Amino acid sequence: MVSLTSVQISSFIGSFWWPFCRFMGAFIIMPFLSSTYIPVKVRVLFSVLLSALVAPIIPSVPAVDALSIGSLLLSVEQLLVGFMLALFLLIMISVMTKMGAMMSMQMGLAMAVMNDPANGNSNPILGQWFLLYGTLLFLALDGHLVAIGVIVDSFYLWPIGMGIFELPLLGLVERVGWLFAASFMLALPAIVAMLMVNLTFGVLSRSAPSLNVFALGFPMSMLMGLLCTFFSFSGLASRYSDVCLDALSSMHQFIGG
Repeated sequence: MVSLTSVQISSFIGSFWWPFCRFMGAFIIMPFLSSTYIPVKVRVLFSVLLSALVAPIIPSVPAVDALSIGSLLLSVEQLLVGFMLALFLLIMISVMTKMGAMMSMQMGLAMAVMNDPANGNSNPILGQWFLLYGTLLFLALDGHLVAIGVIVDSFYLWPIGMGIFELPLLGLVERVGWLFAASFMLALPAIVAMLMVNLTFGVLSRSAPSLNVFALGFPMSMLMGLLCTFFSFSGLASRYSDVCLDALSSMHQFIGG
């Protein structure tokens, strides 16, 4: 007869439960997987599947009683580790939304806002357009597979029970500044082109005061903005792939990779 102690049972349960918490914490905000269009049951089953696959190969887990307060704290810790890893990807995908918001403001389309039922907020239409493009490009580059691979590697690079305060949290905070810098650099060509258009109509208003600049300038600014948006897609894929690579590299370095 096989006899198991409570410590062995707790270790067996923990080897599956704590990886599940880390995966589930990442899938809460990971692009595409965090969408409300994907049912919660699908995310839970996907986390269960990945946890079952990595449970036999992860390093030894701490010997903690499954019904103790320490086990609860360890579960919360794994949720936070997965959440912070996926936060790099959320900031990366938000670059496209912020880029569209900057371009919409220059075009005069800032008031054209579309409700986003997936994320529960409202963004400019161009922001939603670029967000969809960025998500599809991220999936086409197999970025979601690389991200899941980084989470699997995190069990070796940052084993269960290492804590969260030893992580480079300041680097995660600095990614917020990187968000604005990357979105501004992507939107800079269109912003400069729209600035030249506004300067041109400013000169016209000074040289011909009788000309109704507002009636002429607004449709021309919008037309020029749409042309800039069209030409932005010509080189956006290569530039955004570099942004994705930078985000994934930072995600890997965050856990000591």
